[in-house]
Amino acid sequence: MDHKAIAEVLFASGYNCAQAVFVAYCDEMNIDKETAIKLSSSFGAGMGKLREVCGALTGAFAVAGVLWGPTDPTDDKAKTEHYALIRRIAEEFKAEHGTYICNYLLKGIANIQSKDPHPRTEEYYKVRPCVRFVSTAAAILDKILAEKAVG
Repeated sequence: MDHKAIAEVLFASGYNCAQAVFVAYCDEMNIDKETAIKLSSSFGAGMGKLREVCGALTGAFAVAGVLWGPTDPTDDKAKTEHYALIRRIAEEFKAEHGTYICNYLLKGIANIQSKDPHPRTEEYYKVRPCVRFVSTAAAILDKILAEKAVG
């Protein structure tokens, strides 16, 4: 399945960046779409428009948690390995875009500090680079999925 293409279409359909990435992996996570939409709804625009960690990346972290997150609170080895995976995802994203902080990714775009959602218009999509971030996050996850399938 082409998760990257699905994530791009979801974003272009009006879902936030975190939702676009997270929902694209419903098949892998065995989660229904409505639940996935709700679970990831808070993380768009750098977490509720706080402009902190990019929502696309946060969506990727959530997918990694569902797929590979440790469940035993006493398993420090599993936690260590999982946190290393999360850092790897963040580092690969940062290598591609220079940062993973939403505010810096959107630097120079007018009205990004508004706390209200912007209508998803043709103009919105012309100036927002977010589909690139969604695409990168999904590509990183797909690479990891492929590695884990082989390994």
